[in-house]
Amino acid sequence: SADSLYELLENLLEWSRLQRGMTSFTPKKLQLNQKTNHIIRLHIDSANKKNLDLDINISEDLHVFADEYMFASIVRNLTSNSIKFTPKGGKITLSAKPVENNLVEYAIHDNGIGMDKDMIEKIFCVDKYNNRQGTEGEPSTGLGLVLCKEFVEKHGGRIWVESEVGKGSTFYFTIPSENSLEISH
Repeated sequence: SADSLYELLENLLEWSRLQRGMTSFTPKKLQLNQKTNHIIRLHIDSANKKNLDLDINISEDLHVFADEYMFASIVRNLTSNSIKFTPKGGKITLSAKPVENNLVEYAIHDNGIGMDKDMIEKIFCVDKYNNRQGTEGEPSTGLGLVLCKEFVEKHGGRIWVESEVGKGSTFYFTIPSENSLEISH
């Protein structure tokens, strides 16, 4: 309960700061595997409580050019959601690969409860009611996904999801690679 309240307050504060232009944007070169492992440490206990297999499949030599704080918030929120909506004994995989236009495509895949088309259309909208409980009754506000979308777009990337009810979800986002230093925000 305290963890959920903390997560909600943290997301509200981050979103409020961003809306008021109080969030600094300081991109730098990040080693993706190392940064992901560091972020995921915060979720090990939650994953273990649900007996979830949490895998990272990211090359050691893959880098991104991103704001460390915003990048961590994106991965933290998406991983938290995967844990929330994956039943006991499930699997979550975080992966990344270089794609065209000096971007890296990051994916967080789970074999959780999935979403229907109607829900998919609403999940990145702040003005739509799109929260639901996790598989163990975990609360959700939907605000984390709105924040993820804004942070990804701040980097010049995009975020999307592929999902099917009962088969899980994969959230994708693109972020500049180490070579694309032409971010003008």
